[in-house]
Amino acid sequence: MAATAKTSEGMTVDESDVGISCFISQLPGFRGILKQRYADFIVNEVDMDGNVVRLTSLDVSPEMDVKEEDKTKSSDDVPQSYASAIESFRSLCSASDAERMETLVNQVTSGADDEISPVVLDPSSDKSKRTAIHNFVKEKFKFLVTDTVDGPDPTSKCIRVRVNSGNAGGKRSRKRKERGDKPFDSRGSEHWPADVGKFLKFHLYKENKDTQEALGLIGKMLGVQPKSFGFSGTKDKRSVSTQRVTVFKQQASKLAALNKRLFGIKVGDFSLVKEGLLLGQLMGNRFTITLRGVVADSEETIKKSAESLGKDGFINYFGLQRFGSGSVPTHHVGAALLKGEWKEAVDMILDPRESSYRDTSLLKEPLYVHSYQSYLWNNAASLRVQKYGNNQVVLGDLVSTKVEDAKRIVGSLNSEQKENSEEALDCDQLDDTAVVDLPGERSDLVKVVGKEDVEAETYSTSDIVLPLPGEFSITSMTGGYRRVFQKPIDFEWELLTYTDSNKPLAETDLDRITMEKPVDKVGSAEETESDSNQPESCETDLKDSEQTQLALKMALTLPSSCYATMAIRELLKTSTSVAYHKTLN
Repeated sequence: MAATAKTSEGMTVDESDVGISCFISQLPGFRGILKQRYADFIVNEVDMDGNVVRLTSLDVSPEMDVKEEDKTKSSDDVPQSYASAIESFRSLCSASDAERMETLVNQVTSGADDEISPVVLDPSSDKSKRTAIHNFVKEKFKFLVTDTVDGPDPTSKCIRVRVNSGNAGGKRSRKRKERGDKPFDSRGSEHWPADVGKFLKFHLYKENKDTQEALGLIGKMLGVQPKSFGFSGTKDKRSVSTQRVTVFKQQASKLAALNKRLFGIKVGDFSLVKEGLLLGQLMGNRFTITLRGVVADSEETIKKSAESLGKDGFINYFGLQRFGSGSVPTHHVGAALLKGEWKEAVDMILDPRESSYRDTSLLKEPLYVHSYQSYLWNNAASLRVQKYGNNQVVLGDLVSTKVEDAKRIVGSLNSEQKENSEEALDCDQLDDTAVVDLPGERSDLVKVVGKEDVEAETYSTSDIVLPLPGEFSITSMTGGYRRVFQKPIDFEWELLTYTDSNKPLAETDLDRITMEKPVDKVGSAEETESDSNQPESCETDLKDSEQTQLALKMALTLPSSCYATMAIRELLKTSTSVAYHKTLN
């Protein structure tokens, strides 16, 4: 069956066009619908300690809310540096002007959130005096600005003093300097105690929404920008997912109160932490995937295919999501960029959208070059499998030598690699992946297999890696190594029968909280071959009722550099594209 997918513009993206062409097993495939319902694809993040992230509670304990300190200052509590400046200011102006200036400075430095009105100094016809005041304020009160307005008569002018909108001054200006380039609203509360974790961590549960969409909505309700949130990776839109999120200095009760207003989104499991999350700070994801409408020549075919996936794994290809959902595959644009064909690249990006807008800044997006990098790797992986198969390590293979060290180093480098990974990619091109598996900076973790290694059988096929080319001249993207073969971790599967296509077949985190029960299983990998423990044959059920259908439910954990869709491809031996699976409905 051709593994092609039509885009919205009518072009097709073929899996073989992006280097995806081989399988590990020679077993026949079977029919199954992927993501018929978004609840058929459940994703739970796995943190760096190997814990599966789940939404277990929507409640907030009383001790979770931080008691904020009262730091309100009285109007005469002026920092000493400004008190001295105000005293010097008195020599340039009248006593009333000095009082007006002192009041204005007090308002700003007290951190008041109210709108601060400008003050107008006494009129003066002495231009040199007005100039001296302008210069003094500019030098001593950098958070204020001055201008000149007409006085009560034609011969006089008045100086108006107001807060500089680009510099909130006093305490505010110092805090902004400390924040660097962080957004204004990432400050959170101004009165957060110093001995309490500054970040609120919570579990974000969402249905049929991508991560940015969900956080954008929550941020709008909280009055903060979406980039105020920290998270370790984006999750598929068409799924039910749970992941960790951090936000700076926000009360847990404030977020929990949003649950009544949020649709398809829930937040819970609140805790205070010292550091915010960064992209890449995860070990992987736990997937619960249900394939509906399963049709095979026999139940035995399904069973053998599932057992083979658990035992031998799949080829660790970059999936179709990596190559875009637009009318032009992103790796085509990446290839043009690397050739220096700027006009062709811009035309491919913009012309299919019938846009006259031209902005070469689009070319700076690393998405396109990452896509081409993935295309090269996929082709290399297919060539390796075609020449040497998947069941042995051969002379000249590249292998990872220190698995545990590699995991540790990847974790420490994730924050450095974040700009070159998911942060720059559209959610439609992601399947919870990181760009590299092993860091290119640690080439000592990879070696070429020698004759003595082959004879001693030192390495297994799970150690085989292939390089991801990096250091292209137009991008700072680093290279690295990626495992060729991947086995699912803690793999489980079961066969289910159902008659209602709208009925959930897998339990979500929210289901557990609300005590909803999943459907009864009719077959599983754990059941023995004994007749007394086996349900009636699913094939018999299908004959007895035209409405009864078969589903295969699987649970598996994959590292963050793997595509779950490639595991499904190994089972079905068909395309993994969304468009193809829509045709099966």
